[in-house]
Amino acid sequence: MKKTNKIKIKLKAYECKILNTSCDSIVETIKRTNSSISGPIPMPTRRKIYCVLRSPHVDKDSREHFEVRIHSKLIEINEPSSQTIDSLMKLNIPAGVDIEIKL
Repeated sequence: MKKTNKIKIKLKAYECKILNTSCDSIVETIKRTNSSISGPIPMPTRRKIYCVLRSPHVDKDSREHFEVRIHSKLIEINEPSSQTIDSLMKLNIPAGVDIEIKL
């Protein structure tokens, strides 16, 4: 049984536009090095809702809800070359994007 090399890149961000631009730049660098790619695959958006009392002492009936949405995408690189990995390491990604890389 032959094991194939795969790199999974998971990107997370609060803003959708920053996430899309960083995905586009990653896909462009991978295609430039002639590696096969599957993605970017959009993952479900996670929502975190925080409930806060409006007045700290008096009224418990008056509350405010705040929501944070976390957008995420997955990119898989099949059979990456050393040139692909080097070009991904040199890539500049904006400050609002969290990256997880699994080999």
